Amino acid sequence: MSARIDRLWPGPASDLDDERILAEYAPPSSPWARFNFVESLDGAATHEGRSGGLGGDGDRRVFELMRRWADVVLVGAGTIRAEGYGAMRFDDDVAAWRRAHGLPPQPTMAIVSGRLDLDPASAVFAEATVRPVVFTLATAPADRRAALAEVADVRDAGDHVLDPTRVLGDLERRGLRTVHAEGGPTLFGSFVAAGALDELCLTLAPRLEAGGAGRIATGVPAEPLGMRLAGILRSGDDELLLRYHRAG
Repeated sequence: MSARIDRLWPGPASDLDDERILAEYAPPSSPWARFNFVESLDGAATHEGRSGGLGGDGDRRVFELMRRWADVVLVGAGTIRAEGYGAMRFDDDVAAWRRAHGLPPQPTMAIVSGRLDLDPASAVFAEATVRPVVFTLATAPADRRAALAEVADVRDAGDHVLDPTRVLGDLERRGLRTVHAEGGPTLFGSFVAAGALDELCLTLAPRLEAGGAGRIATGVPAEPLGMRLAGILRSGDDELLLRYHRAG
């Protein structure tokens, strides 16, 4: 049985079905760059090294529904490894829903990796229904670049430092205008520093972690990026699912 989801704001609503949740998360415009994270009440971004260890049933339900809107799912290589990602593939019912909403049946996966420390034989590539895109730096090792070019489109997005605007520009030229990004902290930090995101979806897990777990964003100091509250959902296990849009 699916976790119950209620809307707290704007306008209370009880026990939302999937279509009503999908309506909550419909991108308001295109192009649109959305990041999704979960964290504990004391700011921990992982439990035992994985963000998946923090989220409950409500977070997982909304996570899967949010992905439906994506032209492309953008993930850092470290998150691919830590969370054990496989190939990006929706079942027939979801693929049909996407077609009905003007989307390709399957999203593209885009991976960011400065060192190209990725296994070309992994399921992410070997079982992909759509050829993935890998964004890297001009300084990436040539042998790894050649190996990954056999299974993905490898694109430079900076000389020594990732340029998020080049990532988004390349994706948009491919017709991939709605971006759903799932971390990790270094990737998110670079987008914050560049002011290159439109929305943050943040689940607050009702727990305290303490310890040394990191934040959802890391990297060089950046100017604060103003955000405005767009919605609050609550799952039956006391998670709060917050949506923030970039201010202005």
